[in-house]
Amino acid sequence: MLPFFCSGQGTSEKYGNDTLQDSLFYTCKTELREAIKEGMPGIAARKHMQLGDFYRKNEVFTEAIGQYNKAMEMLAGAPEDSINSILNRKIGEIYLTLKIFSKARQYFDTSKAIALAGKYKRGQAKAEGLLGTCSEKEGNYLRALEHQQKSLELFRQINDQRGIAFVNENIGSIYEDLKQYDIAHKHFSRALAYFEGRNDEAQISVLNNMGDMFRKTGNYTEALEYTSQALQLAMENNNLHQQKSAHQDLSEVYAEIKDYQKAYEHLTVYEAMYKEMSRNRDINNFNTLQTAYEINQKEAQIELLRHQNEAITANRNLILVTTLALLLLSGLLYIYFLRKRKEKVKLQQYKQRLLQAELEKREIEEKKLQDEISLKTASLSRYSLNMAQKNKLIADMASTLKNIASRKQMDVHTKIRSLARELDANLQMEEEWDEFMGFFKDIHPRFFKKLSALTTEKLSSAELRLAMLLRLNLSSKEIAPILRVTPDSVRVARYRLRKKIPIPAKQELVSFLMEL
Repeated sequence: MLPFFCSGQGTSEKYGNDTLQDSLFYTCKTELREAIKEGMPGIAARKHMQLGDFYRKNEVFTEAIGQYNKAMEMLAGAPEDSINSILNRKIGEIYLTLKIFSKARQYFDTSKAIALAGKYKRGQAKAEGLLGTCSEKEGNYLRALEHQQKSLELFRQINDQRGIAFVNENIGSIYEDLKQYDIAHKHFSRALAYFEGRNDEAQISVLNNMGDMFRKTGNYTEALEYTSQALQLAMENNNLHQQKSAHQDLSEVYAEIKDYQKAYEHLTVYEAMYKEMSRNRDINNFNTLQTAYEINQKEAQIELLRHQNEAITANRNLILVTTLALLLLSGLLYIYFLRKRKEKVKLQQYKQRLLQAELEKREIEEKKLQDEISLKTASLSRYSLNMAQKNKLIADMASTLKNIASRKQMDVHTKIRSLARELDANLQMEEEWDEFMGFFKDIHPRFFKKLSALTTEKLSSAELRLAMLLRLNLSSKEIAPILRVTPDSVRVARYRLRKKIPIPAKQELVSFLMEL
């Protein structure tokens, strides 16, 4: 079911007399030409809009959009004009008919913005309603209701009762889709009450919607009553579109109550009307395009005859000017390309010099970087050797002092034990390790990050230290004094570390770490 804002809006599909259409079309085109000639963009814009309406009525949508865009171009100096809002809305309605909802929404948003800037509330209300229709067709019912409620409030502000009735029908349609039939019935009833009291043809659409809603709730008696009323009114008003819709709905109702004979009869009428309307639409489209073509041809012939003499003179002058221009252009092009070629050679030489300088600069920087890495690597090796020697020296001293203290010499016993404790504490200090780690991270900045990403379990600080020393290609014997453990303990720690890292069975732990 289509809300009132869509193309057609429940009006009958009538195919006027071809001669009358030709006359109206030609008159409009003539008035447009005169308005443009006299420099009256406002009138010209309205004539373009009338031509767009003519094409849209006959469903030649491409031409309709073209005319609406030309009208907007005429109004480029007055973007807040209410006509601009209407034009954007009309284009949006075409895209809505074609079910291109994203484009439709774009034009409806523009129409609303222009109406808001110009304080054109009726335009705002209609744009909000159409945005609600887009959202409903896309299945976004919450947004659809928000837009329809805004439209309803704007129509109330300007006391547009007909607009309020149409919005109530739209809201009812949304709630019908949501299967909240009680609320849908309330809104349909409000719309119907307005249209019935004024014998408005728009009530046909509401009656069809009411009948469809009762069919969905299983109230087939009411469904038949409302849909039959809609059919009768559509026939009285010669509204073929609503007649077709009513026959389709009646076919579905009779099918559900298992009266297949009547269901078949209405379905047959529906299909016949559908085919006939499609055929008439195609014929009408052809006639419209033919009319436009013939009138354009006549205008072109008149314009051609009017300017024929001017064209001959202009052609002679053009040939003369073109010949001179070509001669001048040839000379200029020769000079230009000659100069361009010289500049290209110079530019190429300059680029080569720049490239050579850049390569030399990179070579110097790479050599400097290699020298720094070599220096830091040497410093790191010396630092690890010094740590090992210091740890060994301190350990030996601590052991010697402990042995002296065990001889029970009472006068030095306490001091010696104190000294041994201080030496042990000194061995546990982390400052040297922090400095050592700093050196290592300068040389291998991504080592620990890569290692942590590969391990199956989180590594302890002792395991990280062991991995770092192995990365320096130190042996277990060299690592043992640095970590103050025995070589056997280092080998056990290496085995445990290997288990936490996914290393191929045939690959050595050290070679794996060296590749990180």
